[in-house]
Amino acid sequence: MSFERRERHIIRELNLVPLIDVLLTILFFYMIVSPMMSRGLDVNLPKSEANTVKPEDRIVLTVTKAQEIFVEKERVDIGRLKDVLDSIRKTKPLINVYLRADKDAPYGAVVQVMDVVKRAGIDRLGMVTESAPGGATAQ
Repeated sequence: MSFERRERHIIRELNLVPLIDVLLTILFFYMIVSPMMSRGLDVNLPKSEANTVKPEDRIVLTVTKAQEIFVEKERVDIGRLKDVLDSIRKTKPLINVYLRADKDAPYGAVVQVMDVVKRAGIDRLGMVTESAPGGATAQ
C-alpha cells in the first residue's frame, strides 16, 4: 500500500459572497416590509366641540443688545419683570418660557433675566437659537 501524501491548500481568504447574499436579502425584506409598518390605522375620529388637546402654553422673553427686555412684544423693565411673570403664572400655572437673547447682549443681563424667571417659580426655561449653516439647532 502506498500512502500518498496529499497536501491540502488552505484557503485563507474569507468568502464574502454568502455574506453579501444574506445582507441583500435582509435589505430587500426591509424595503418591502418597512412601508407597511409605518402606516397607521385609518380611523374616522368623532368630532367634539371641546378641545381635548391643549396647545402648548408658552411665553417668549427677548433680551436685546441694548439690554432691553420684552415679554412677547411688550417692553418690560427688569424690576417689573417678576410681577409680570407672576401674573402670567397665576393664569397659566404650567407655562414654558423661552429666552431669546441677542448674541451680543451682555452675559450679566441674560443671567439676570434667567434669575428673575426662576424666582418667579417658572421651571421650564428654554433657550432659543438659530441653526448654524450645516449644524444642528441647540435648545
